[in-house]
Formats: sequence, structure tokens, C-alpha cells
Amino acid sequence: MNNANPLSNLPTVTKNLLIINVVCFIGSMIFTNSTRMFGVFYPDSPFFRIWQIITYMFMHGGFTHIFFNMFSLFMFGPIVEQVLGAKRFLNFYLFTGIGALILQFGVQAFEVYQIAGTISPSSSLTFDMLAGTVYTNNPLVSQAGLGTLVSIYNTPLVGASGAIYGLLLAFGYLFPNLKLALIFIPVPIKAKFFIPILILIEIYLGFSNSGGSIAHLAHVGGALFGYLLLKVWSIKKGIY
Repeated sequence: MNNANPLSNLPTVTKNLLIINVVCFIGSMIFTNSTRMFGVFYPDSPFFRIWQIITYMFMHGGFTHIFFNMFSLFMFGPIVEQVLGAKRFLNFYLFTGIGALILQFGVQAFEVYQIAGTISPSSSLTFDMLAGTVYTNNPLVSQAGLGTLVSIYNTPLVGASGAIYGLLLAFGYLFPNLKLALIFIPVPIKAKFFIPILILIEIYLGFSNSGGSIAHLAHVGGALFGYLLLKVWSIKKGIY
């Protein structure tokens, strides 16, 4: 009977992360404003709250978004958790999610500086909450630049993707020669090839501004901080 439950054999942290993400996704469908409360805004935005640094990882923008993130967590989380242990795995997951956010904030700060000459121009911005618009008295800000500022200041970042890319990096780091059989690739491919390809694609999409509202460089940040943490912990590469 126990084997009929797909969650029954999952290690504790992976299982609880899956459950929390799904519960939060259902909650966000019921309480539609929850994404703006728990997704994370640029720190200079009037909508930013300190708890969003953690809670944004458990919010998602739609079914496809949460499905692919949770599928990756379900597939790769148990084996990485088994190697790192429950406490380290949870710390790794949260650390890479925050690391993704740090890089995303850095990218946004650069964009804001290019437009307004400062990384925190909120004092020269007027937010019309009801109309959802932003006005400025900063002469450096063009109309196109103002549109970008509105997007940065008024759009929350959501999703576990940064932590998931950290998880994928850890999997490729620990099991580089393990072959992955993927639906969209006709032949099995080793993790040491597949994971770097994914990260390179994200870097390309991030710098080419492709992919719409997807925060590609946040994904790269998750992988980067994951690699750094594995090094700090002196986890040997490819020993499994």
C-alpha cells in the first residue's frame, strides 16, 4: 500500500519542499494577490518586503512553471539529498535560491543605473497604485527607460528555478558520468555535458534578452552559488 504513494519513498526535505510548493501554488490560485505579497520585488521598490527573499521560491507563475520545477526536484532532489544529508540539502536549496536572487538584483541594479544614473531612484518616482503606473521627475529617464523601470519596480520575481538550477548543478557535479535519458534528446547524454549546456543556454538567453519575463540570469546565479557552496563544503567532484 505504501508503494502506491509516489511521495512515500522520498527523503524528508525533498518531500516537504514538494508539498510546500504545491500548497503555496494552490493558495496563490485562491488568493490572487498573494504573488505580490510573497513574490520578491527589486529592493528599492515600495513593494519589497524582507520576507520575500525566502517566500518567492515557493511561488510560481503558472502550472507549466511549477510542473517543470517540481518534476526536476522530484527527479534529482532525492539523490542529491542522499549525498549531502537532509540539513545540508535544505541549506543548499535555500542558499542557491538566495544566490539566484542576488545575481538577479545585480542585473536589475545595473539596468536601473543605466536608466536613472543611480541604483535607487525611488525618491524621484511616483507610484500610482490604483492605475498601476509610475511617474518620474528625473530628467535622465526617457519614456522607454521609464517603461523598463515600471517593469522592474512593479513586477515580482517568483519561482524555485534558481534553486532548481543549483540542484541540477549539484547533480552534474556529483554524478558527471551518469547518463540521462530525456524525451527531447534521442540518445542518453551524460550529466557533465547536459548540465553545462543548460547553463550556457541560460547565459545566452539572459544576455540576449530572450525569453520574455523569464529571469534567465537568476537561473545562472543559482548554479553559480551552488558550485561555490559545494567548494566551500569541500565536496569532491565526481566521486559518485
